[in-house]
Amino acid sequence: MSALLPEIRDSAIARVNPVAKLAVAVFLSVTLLLSIDVVSASVALVLVGILLFWSGLDARQFWLRTAPLWLAAPFAGLTTVLYGEDSGEVLASWGFVSVTEGSLTLGLAITLRVLAIGLPSIVLFATTDPTDLADGLAQVLRLPARFVLGGLAGMRMIGLFIDDWRALGQARRARGVGDANMLRRLGTQGFALLVLAIRRGSKLATAMEARGFGSDLPRTWARPSRFGVAEAILIVIGVAIAVLSVAAAVVAGSWSFVLD
Repeated sequence: MSALLPEIRDSAIARVNPVAKLAVAVFLSVTLLLSIDVVSASVALVLVGILLFWSGLDARQFWLRTAPLWLAAPFAGLTTVLYGEDSGEVLASWGFVSVTEGSLTLGLAITLRVLAIGLPSIVLFATTDPTDLADGLAQVLRLPARFVLGGLAGMRMIGLFIDDWRALGQARRARGVGDANMLRRLGTQGFALLVLAIRRGSKLATAMEARGFGSDLPRTWARPSRFGVAEAILIVIGVAIAVLSVAAAVVAGSWSFVLD
């Protein structure tokens, strides 16, 4: 049973092997981290935005899943503008805070780069079923089955932890405690959730061990994970986006290698 919604599960990107999507996300991230400039980040963001039309996410799902990124990116850019390295003409100054042409350009580049790196990673993860990812990691990348299955079991517990957090909050409110001090409530409720997580993790580990998940014998897999033409096309598209972004920055003369 897939954990994805039907409209997402049937999309073109969702049908691609998760290993290919992981490779594209890592390659794009590493390439965009090599330089801090507006041109490469802008080109990558535009091209990635076009690719996201095939993700299967509707507008509401897209904005809900990427909302933290849209908040974090401008904040990172604003911090760079106010406290980044000064260069060029001074546009504004308030005590130890100054805004210059260089810091403004750098802040814009940081904002665009955070979006260009974060958007494909979030959307590709949103179109990936955890079980498919585990199958790909174990069968395609040949990672140890014990490590993969343990990670999959942990990911499957996230939904239960959310339910536990909600139930703990409702129980505390029913007893009339925890609403007076927000920080204290978060601390005590978080500790209670930690205790529940440790207990559930111990029981799950024991159950998995009893069912032979810890065996050193070669495993068989219920669903084969294949790496074919669609995966190769996605990787080629990801590499093309990275190459075009770098080429555009070099041609425009804005390429700024971070190690220089």
